Amino acid sequence: MKFKYIILALFILQLSCTGNSEKGTEEVSDSSTVDYYFEGMYVPVTLKTDLSVLTDNEKAMIPILIEAAELMDELFWIESYGDKEELLGKLSDEKIKEFAVINYGPWDRLNNNESFVDGINDKLKVANFYPHDMTKEEFEVADLEEKEGLYTMVRRNDDGKLVAIPYHEFFKESVQKASDLLARAAELADDPGLKNYLELRSKALLDDEYQASDMAWLDMKENTIDVVIGPIETYEDKLFGYKAAHEAYVLVKDKAWSQKLEKFAQFMPELQQNLPVPDAYKSEKPGSDAQLNAYDVVYYAGDCNAGSKTIAINLPNDEEVQLTKGTRRLQLKNAMKAKFDKILIPIADELIETEQVDHITFDAFFANTMFHEVAHGLGIKNTLDGANTVRKALMDHSSAMEEGKADILGLYMINELFKKGEVEGSIEDYYVTFMAGIFRSVRFGAASAHGKANMIRFNYFKEMNAFIFNPETGKYKVDFDNIEKAMNSLSERILVLQGDGNYENVDAFVQKYANIPQDLQNDLDKLSDKKIPVDVQFIQGLEVLGL
Repeated sequence: MKFKYIILALFILQLSCTGNSEKGTEEVSDSSTVDYYFEGMYVPVTLKTDLSVLTDNEKAMIPILIEAAELMDELFWIESYGDKEELLGKLSDEKIKEFAVINYGPWDRLNNNESFVDGINDKLKVANFYPHDMTKEEFEVADLEEKEGLYTMVRRNDDGKLVAIPYHEFFKESVQKASDLLARAAELADDPGLKNYLELRSKALLDDEYQASDMAWLDMKENTIDVVIGPIETYEDKLFGYKAAHEAYVLVKDKAWSQKLEKFAQFMPELQQNLPVPDAYKSEKPGSDAQLNAYDVVYYAGDCNAGSKTIAINLPNDEEVQLTKGTRRLQLKNAMKAKFDKILIPIADELIETEQVDHITFDAFFANTMFHEVAHGLGIKNTLDGANTVRKALMDHSSAMEEGKADILGLYMINELFKKGEVEGSIEDYYVTFMAGIFRSVRFGAASAHGKANMIRFNYFKEMNAFIFNPETGKYKVDFDNIEKAMNSLSERILVLQGDGNYENVDAFVQKYANIPQDLQNDLDKLSDKKIPVDVQFIQGLEVLGL
């Protein structure tokens, strides 16, 4: 369903800086429609944690880190849309304005990036990383240094030719401020590892050389405060998937939960070796320094805060760092629990057969999410022919395929560890909670890599009879024998497609499976009619934290 919110002023947005736009109208939208759409889609969640575990210095660091995070928020607005203040200044309706803030622009991220403001077209795949009139072909033949680099904005020079401008030059003033703030925070850091990371990250913002700080981030082990900050994920670039977008998380580690998770990292080499795929597609060895930690988030900013909110992280994304040292998997426990209580449970009550609803548990949801992140470290990072990384070979499909791989391999890992007696509970809990999770995540829409990955999985599972739909109750039941077969089959399919690096084959796979069939759409409409929220909206900041 497409909603258009009509603005009250006549305006033209600058094409060179903002989103693709046209002339507006002076009609007034129906406020009841605005209220229903906004309130039915997002449920407010307050982000807080127990700060008594922090030292005085650590408490003093949080306002500084949040200030740096706010700068990442400003940069992401530019990357996603353009001039935030100009857009918001033209929107008279407060609900529409708030909806634009949630979406970092006038496009509904949970409705395939369709415009909700009359006079502005649907979002372009280039976002604001490239000129809006640039074609794919023009970019591919352009001879310019670092055009495919993660940290460059592509613009036109005075002659109309494409140029690539490094982030540290394009965003010079803002990254200097952020760098200074991280340096200030480093002075307060009690933990030597955190101090070193903050100092190196401070420098990296000024030259776009992030590898040293990524390594330092993995080296720190005893810190309680953490911050993930900088240009990181490439989801926003839907043309090529090349450009990293700015974001930030300010985190407090839950050391008790983290200690429970430590043991799982040791199984990475064995799980890689046992993947259901020919040896060539699992020849790479995951880094030996993989870590699993649990956190409460106290602040989200930028890319991770846009539309659907991240509840777990696997970083760094640098393939060299991953193969050398591994990654850290961050489980964002307070955000995860909010989504489980306010979204997944109501979805399960509506769409999962009564006899299987008791299999929906938070422990299973936590584990499914955690092993999704662990699974990012499995499989293959470079194509078999050695010509490219998987990310560059698959371009705009790389994110959806990677998220799909992580989802299905996460379940595969749970199944394998359950057989070894390393995972508690019943395997049925993990399967049914995983199935319910498909309905939750597919609602993020085709504009989201996670939404697209869940569409693929639903259609593939349907083809493999992994679930049974009861037309009388309108609910689903997992077939426990077939879901394991489907899991192994889809794992192999995705890993082979990634390893081969054949864009045309991947495109055909995505075109076949990444869609919402009518029966699934009917179920999603049912959830909307029941006003079950699609995602959360965070109430966050120093006031919430009592700082």
